[in-house]
Amino acid sequence: MKRVAIQGYQGCFHEQAARLFYGQMPGQAGHDAVVGHDVIAGSDRLSLDIVECDTFEGLYQALREGRADAAVMAIENTVSGGLIHNFELLRKEGRQVKGEVYIRIGQNLMALPGQRLEDIREVRTHYMAIGQTRPWFEQHAPWIRLTESEDTAKSAAQVAREGLRGVGAVASELAARLYGLDIMAPGIETYKQNFTRFLIMDDSLTVPEEKRDKAVLCFTLPHKPGSLAQILTILSFYDMNLTRIQSLPIPGREWQYFFYADIKFSSYERYTQALTAVRPLIEDLQILGEYTSAL
Repeated sequence: MKRVAIQGYQGCFHEQAARLFYGQMPGQAGHDAVVGHDVIAGSDRLSLDIVECDTFEGLYQALREGRADAAVMAIENTVSGGLIHNFELLRKEGRQVKGEVYIRIGQNLMALPGQRLEDIREVRTHYMAIGQTRPWFEQHAPWIRLTESEDTAKSAAQVAREGLRGVGAVASELAARLYGLDIMAPGIETYKQNFTRFLIMDDSLTVPEEKRDKAVLCFTLPHKPGSLAQILTILSFYDMNLTRIQSLPIPGREWQYFFYADIKFSSYERYTQALTAVRPLIEDLQILGEYTSAL
């Protein structure tokens, strides 16, 4: 039994990412999900205990208090961009990233069985899901009132547990199955190529060097012209592929920044050589994870 902390409630996309990574939803990987984890052995025999957390800080608190063995945290989305606060949590908490999962965010309208679309007068869901599906409701069901809630899966659970007829929810297919709701309209999100990337923190996993092809770094730079350009030039020389770079201000140090970089590489040796080359030019380097990429 592995206890995995997620932000949200059972049936949410965080749980879906956890079950995909640990092999509990193997049939779901493919077009709608990509998993990077050559380190999971015997995962088809692994049972997961999902630890629900209200906030992303709660994930790390569950790890610190021993209530969870691992955590899954969203880090970026192809439509809305990066979750900036979560980059800061990665740096502050220092837990190593051991893998990643990409999931296509498909939103579904669901309700108690035996109802038609015309019977639904209110739909509850998270504000991001409302933004992702509003055009569908305006076109197909303009009479439905969209009500913001704390979580997509929690909305589905409330409809099911309270027996709310005339009330629907927008959530994942997993939530519909988990809470026994009928999907009245599948795939109502506006952008079909809407993927979220999730990171896996699990101290029990060891990623062999030969399996590592991606790293998460955090560093600062001297406050002088051309310092970032120097780093990028060196990384390019060593064939490092910067798949993402994010800057965040350093509190108390005006106009200076933390830089978060995702680096993809084909040779772990070249990667370590690149780090050796840039170390004299950077400050406060933190390696936040080295793992097997999903893409």
